[in-house]
Amino acid sequence: MKPRLSTKYIPLLATGAVLLALYVAGGLLFPKFFSLRVAVNLFGDNAFLGIAAVGATFVILSGGIDLSVGSVVAFTSILIATALGEWHLQPATAITLSLLAGASLGALMGCLIQVFELPPFLVTLAGMFLVRGLGFVVRAESLGIEHPFFVEKVNEALAIPLNAKVSLPFTATCYVVIFLLAMIVAHYTKFGRTIYALGGDEASARLLGLPVARTKVLIYTLSGFCSALAGVVYTFYTQSGNPASCVGLELDAIAAVVIGGTLLSGGVGFMAGTLMGVLILGLIQTLITFQGNLNTWWTKIVVGLLVLVFILLQSVISFISGRLSTAKK
Repeated sequence: MKPRLSTKYIPLLATGAVLLALYVAGGLLFPKFFSLRVAVNLFGDNAFLGIAAVGATFVILSGGIDLSVGSVVAFTSILIATALGEWHLQPATAITLSLLAGASLGALMGCLIQVFELPPFLVTLAGMFLVRGLGFVVRAESLGIEHPFFVEKVNEALAIPLNAKVSLPFTATCYVVIFLLAMIVAHYTKFGRTIYALGGDEASARLLGLPVARTKVLIYTLSGFCSALAGVVYTFYTQSGNPASCVGLELDAIAAVVIGGTLLSGGVGFMAGTLMGVLILGLIQTLITFQGNLNTWWTKIVVGLLVLVFILLQSVISFISGRLSTAKK
């Protein structure tokens, strides 16, 4: 008897097929698309989005949602820029302060969702407005970062040379490390297994004696931490802080997670899928840049179509799985 492919792997395989098709199409259309520089830039330019998407994956796997991601990234960037430029703090202190602020916000939202049984959509929506406003309280305008650590150390000393002309930027290294850690946590730890159980059926998870309350709070704490870390990487990338930046980044992160094959209802998904989802978003933007005569808003149009396709695919898979379960009974 031939082994059957589990339905949970179908969205992941579809994501891989889309990623491969886009990459091959780019190579066939543009001579230098297969160059090492393009591949490195794909990771470096999308590193902060990728890290934010890691946090969003944990939340969506649990059956929740976090709309505060973009605001936390923007708040973190202006907090670090102000701490370095006006408060004269050391980079390690400024970065630690921003990560603690992000994790604290996530923990607060997680507690509100768990203790008062409030909808994650509304709680994180409130968090989105709150943190965006706090960013403008810290500083109402953008501020460049001139500290040597950000200007020289990050861009030069911490870059990994790949050949005589191309180096792997520190932002890309941060993303790869965070992705590997997240994959281990999601797929090889008790905490990760509890997240999947929580997203699959919260009531059943409670009956099994799993620490549902603690896990839910930790999930949003982790999401807040990842958003703040994405903000740190964003300051590495832009060398500045801006309280008005990253509007809609949370939607890009959710889109990457959905395109990566994670079910919006929770319980099914893979970190590798999210990585591919982020790369697909980056490839679409890169293809439009190579084309040269297309408006950048085509990126949003294509991403919107892909999200719709993958949501329909998820619905079809859920329907088929339900029919198969009924037939077995």
